[in-house]
Amino acid sequence: MSPRWGIVCTLKAPPERVLDFAAWHLELGATRLHLHFDDPADPALPLLRAHPRIRTVACDSGWWRRISGFRPKRHQARQTANATHCYRHKCRLDWLAHIDVDEFLLPEAPLPGLLAALPGDCHSARVHAIEALWSAVPEGDTVHFRAAHRDPAARRASSARSDPEFGAWLTGGLLSHTNGKIFARPGLPEAEFRIHNLLTPAGPNPGEVVLGRCALGHFHAGAPAHWLAQFRFRHARGSYRAELRPPRPGTPNLHAHLAALEAREGEAGLLRFHAATCRDTPELRRRLAAEGLLRCHEMPLTALRQRHFPHISMAPPENGP
Repeated sequence: MSPRWGIVCTLKAPPERVLDFAAWHLELGATRLHLHFDDPADPALPLLRAHPRIRTVACDSGWWRRISGFRPKRHQARQTANATHCYRHKCRLDWLAHIDVDEFLLPEAPLPGLLAALPGDCHSARVHAIEALWSAVPEGDTVHFRAAHRDPAARRASSARSDPEFGAWLTGGLLSHTNGKIFARPGLPEAEFRIHNLLTPAGPNPGEVVLGRCALGHFHAGAPAHWLAQFRFRHARGSYRAELRPPRPGTPNLHAHLAALEAREGEAGLLRFHAATCRDTPELRRRLAAEGLLRCHEMPLTALRQRHFPHISMAPPENGP
């Protein structure tokens, strides 16, 4: 029997993005999507509540009293609490992935076959991230992504070559995480499903392997206005927060670099950074291809949304998934 797989996600996003996320993974064959809505009044929640392969959770005060006694202040802690509860109590699957609403699994072959090939003692399969480039004029359904080398020295060198000005600020040229996300095999007692790892009494990520022939497409940046709208939160508490490690020991981290850039150039400097690192241009694609780091995927999200949710009429998002 093919492995049954699914996703747990704590989300807060425009309804069209939630529908794109759900439609994409339903199309891939997910048995169950466990969607935890951080805003219990989220307008996307009633749109998905009746779907037979989607379990929706309104994360209201009653929910938090039941699973942890209180609502954690940090969104990372809320994600961990929901994923861990799902893993321990609600999961009727062979494999459960913990990913975000702006992350899309990109397998090169059917996922059940990839998961079935994993060793029996593997309880954690890591999917490495690639980041979507933003295009002002998309080429149909084609999305270009930036990948990163796994070797740290190769990652640093390629990052500097592909972006001479800002590459040294980044880990492999990626603005967000490079360590990817986890598929976990349910059933380990007292396991805690974190954002990037499965923690167990026997140690983190028991039997971990990399899930080959599958990437995690991360739509981190989006259009310039979209990226700027999220910048303050990310700089204070998210992907660019102060406590994160720099690409090289003893150097400033991305939080410090971006703060200094804004102090010198204001918002225009931040937009220049976005254009250099995130904008899908022929020149950036050429440099990434020369490093072997350009990835291209066909993602007909509008068509998939209409296929899986034909009763819901909605305009496509302006800034990508």
